[in-house]
Parts: sequence; structure tokens; C-alpha cells
Amino acid sequence: MRGLDPGVFAFVMATGVVATALHSDGFPAVSSALLLVGLVGYVGLVVMSGWRLWRWPRQVLADVVSPQGFAFITFVAASNVLAAQLAVDGWWWPATVLLVVGVLGWLVLDYGVPLGLIADPRRRPMLEQVNGTWFNWVVGTQSVAVAVTTFSRVGPSTVLAAGASVCWAIGLVLYLLLAGLALARLLVRPVRARELVPPYWVFMGAAAITVLAGARLLAVPGTARLLPRDILAGASMVLWSFCTWLIPLLLALGVWRHLVRRVRPRYGSDLWSMVFPVGMYGVASAQLGHAIGTPWLVVLGENEAWAALAVWAVTFVAMLVACCRWLRGSR
Repeated sequence: MRGLDPGVFAFVMATGVVATALHSDGFPAVSSALLLVGLVGYVGLVVMSGWRLWRWPRQVLADVVSPQGFAFITFVAASNVLAAQLAVDGWWWPATVLLVVGVLGWLVLDYGVPLGLIADPRRRPMLEQVNGTWFNWVVGTQSVAVAVTTFSRVGPSTVLAAGASVCWAIGLVLYLLLAGLALARLLVRPVRARELVPPYWVFMGAAAITVLAGARLLAVPGTARLLPRDILAGASMVLWSFCTWLIPLLLALGVWRHLVRRVRPRYGSDLWSMVFPVGMYGVASAQLGHAIGTPWLVVLGENEAWAALAVWAVTFVAMLVACCRWLRGSR
């Protein structure tokens, strides 16, 4: 418990987005089952994280203001992903509570983590500290935009759409800045095989959720959103193309890591950082296709949902096996 991974809420993010993908693909029963798993996991992880904060507050604070602090923003994304799907299913009150929690968490962590890094006098900044978990900064911001656009259908649409537009723009700028840092880290400084995959899959996942937020904004009436349709559609299509280009690169890095460098595959909570981008890519592709009237994008996104479910299932089984081994070892 004391060494709980700051990015442990990636499990909830991944489960929620796969549930969203299957719901959009016309399988509400499977989607509801996954959503229930995500909710149970969310409650359990909130209890565990709260216990860790109460029991070891100094260690938690030290983690927040460290380079790994951006992993805590998975809590924000998990809250908003669940809120968006619950709202789609008609559970407005639980969805509203999760949205409020997600927005408050975003305000605290979105400013708190970078401020902690900047203000820490003991910090020794190095390019090696940059890793894929930093893209959770973008994911958390865009998750607010995605959830808020879902609520704009029943709330004050002008205000909510304006807030979602601002979050989308902030997330886009953050993505461009972090992409430059991440590429500089990979190309300029030596990289060990153990550092690469799966955290860098969030590089792709952050682009995918930005595409999804843009597609959701395209569905909002033009008088309610702040950004012109052409800018939203063009930027979303550019990011989708870059996101697609990243997938073969990330797969090749995985081959290099495991087959060339012979890093043994084993379960870790960071594996959920691979599941989330795979599911998000499918949801973003389908909804962007609907928004700009491109049928082949819709077909691609709907078919990709099953690949996301397969990756989720393999990772979930690996998690259960790892838990059983840990229990036997502790006994």
C-alpha cells in the first residue's frame, strides 16, 4: 500500500473507455458489465489511495511533486471517463458527482504537479525525467472536455460547450509542447529498454482523446462552441493521422524491447497505459468519422473496439494471475 503506483487509476480509464467503445458498437450488455468493473475498481482504488494519503502523507506529497507526479492525473481521467459513460447510460446523478470530482481533481493536479516541480529547490531537472506518463497531463485536460460535452446535452449548453472548447484548446497546446519534449528525450538522450513501453503508449492515447474531444465538440451546435468547425475538424484529422502513424512505431519499440533487448514480459499496473490508448483510438476514430461524415473511419473505429476488448481481457487475466502469485508469496 505504501508503494502504490501513482498511475494505478489507468485500470479504470482503460476499462471505462473499452466500455464506451462497445456501447457505441451496439453491445450495451458487455459495455454495462465493463462499466460495473470500472466502478468497483474506482471505489476500491479511491479507498486504497485515501488510506495511503492518511497513513503516509509525506510520501504521497513527495510523489506528487516529483517527475512521476503526472501519473496521479489518471485519477482525473478515470473520474471523467466514468462520468461520461454513466451520463450516456442515463445515470445523471452519479455522473454529475464524478464530473465534479474530476473537475476539482483536474484543478488541483493540473496546477499542483507542475507548480511542485517548478518550486522544488531540491530538484535536479534532467531530460531523462521526461517519460510517457507526462502525457497524462493532456489526457486529464481532454477528459474534462469529453465529459463536459456529454453534459451539454441536458445542461446550459452554451456555458458547458465554451468550457469544453477552452479545455480542448489547452490540451492541444499541452500535447504539442510535451510531444516536443518526449521526442527530444527519445532521440537525443540514451534510452533503456525498460523505460520505453508501455508508458509511451500514452503518447498515442493523449492524441486520441484530443481527437475524441474535438469530435464531441463538432457535434455541439455552432452557436454554442467557441471554435470554428473548420479548425476543430482540421486539427482533429491531423492529430488522428499522427496518432495512426505512432501505432507502428510503438509496436516496433515493443518488439525491440522484448525480442531484441529481451526484457521479460510481466504484469505491472503500467500495462493499463497500453489498453487505454487502444480503446481510445477506436472510440475517437468512430466519433470523428460520424462528425465529419467519413464512413470508413466509423467502420475502422467500430471494428477496433474488439481489438481493445481483447487487449483488456489479456491484461485483466495477467492482473489476476499476478494477484494470485502475490497472495501465495505473502503467505
